[in-house]
Amino acid sequence: MGVPSDDLVLIESGKKAGDPSVITVNCPDKTGLGCDLCRIILEFGLCITRGVFWVVPRSVSATVRWASLKNRLLSVCPSCSISFYFQLPTRPTPSPVVYLLKFFCLNRKGLLHDATHVLCELELITQRVKVSTTPDGRVMDLFFITDSMELLHTKKRQDETCEHLNAVLGDSCISCELQLVGPEYECFQQGLSSLPPAVSKELFSSELSDNDIHSQALTPDLTKLKKASITMDNSLSPAHTLLQIHSVDQKCLLYDILRTLKDCNIQIAYGRFSSKTKDYREVDLFIQQTDGRKILDPAKQDTLCSRLRMEMLHPLRVIITNRGPDTELLVANPVELSGKGRPRVFYDVTLALKVLGICIFSAEIGRLSASERQWEVYRFLLDDTHEFPLANFRARNQIVDRVRRTLMGW
Repeated sequence: MGVPSDDLVLIESGKKAGDPSVITVNCPDKTGLGCDLCRIILEFGLCITRGVFWVVPRSVSATVRWASLKNRLLSVCPSCSISFYFQLPTRPTPSPVVYLLKFFCLNRKGLLHDATHVLCELELITQRVKVSTTPDGRVMDLFFITDSMELLHTKKRQDETCEHLNAVLGDSCISCELQLVGPEYECFQQGLSSLPPAVSKELFSSELSDNDIHSQALTPDLTKLKKASITMDNSLSPAHTLLQIHSVDQKCLLYDILRTLKDCNIQIAYGRFSSKTKDYREVDLFIQQTDGRKILDPAKQDTLCSRLRMEMLHPLRVIITNRGPDTELLVANPVELSGKGRPRVFYDVTLALKVLGICIFSAEIGRLSASERQWEVYRFLLDDTHEFPLANFRARNQIVDRVRRTLMGW
């Protein structure tokens, strides 16, 4: 007998303002389920404070579409109607339909983030972006998007999208069009133009020295970051390996842990995600290999711990470099083996640049293969400002600092 869908995902709102909402998921397990649930929760602009799952909005003024969140969570839950003993073959998930959102605007500070904020609020997922500025100061924005609600084929949903954009962009918006993608999308799917070897080496390096840790994490002191620990214990459970993680808190920490385990085909039977001291998180996970056995091989333990440490301490790469006469901000994050990228990266980067008052001359999202994995790469050509002269080394460091802190939630 199956479990009613209303009982698969339960959302209990906080009793008063500021209290966390509690999301409970009851469904059959699958490898990577926790990662899939985390990604959806983060896409709704929520912060996971305890598992599984205590959540609070990252912004006090944010409006969360709880009913839609529930439907999205349900969509990744394995069906409870399938027999425990006889699992039916899984059908491949159809690729989401991609639409081209094209709007022409007068350029201003924060315009790109304001548009991205609207798309996030409407649950429209940005797959690719191409933004360019004309010599007269106008901006052509091409957003290749998919609809989490799968309603963008309707005129009502299309009109809603354009109306929200016009309301937020105001007099800056000259025109707004929405249509199914054409042949031009094939060019964007082929990825970005290659990066210079020196830039690629800096951006995708897998080595993490003490200096890199300090510059990437930007915590008040290096000893705080070095307190992060990852250990495994096979003595507490007859069937599972206990993975214990103690780490500095940061945005997407649980997601980074779970996506790594998913990519390594590690199953999680039970977990606890909590905070006993300020700015730190403790994670206890009882895990198994896909064959149902513990992780007993010391070499496999070391490999998994090293991978987790790298993905936790170095989940995003942020650098500023020269691109001819221009200054380019580059942000990169590894793509899951399933092909999904990190939630809300474009949103956070454009927010950081808006706060700094820096205009974006052009922007682009694409994918590149490097260091034996695929990366989602965000490229921004920045406009020079009086407050942040881009030729100044200190100004560049301040931009990188603010972008990384926004991405990491510090």
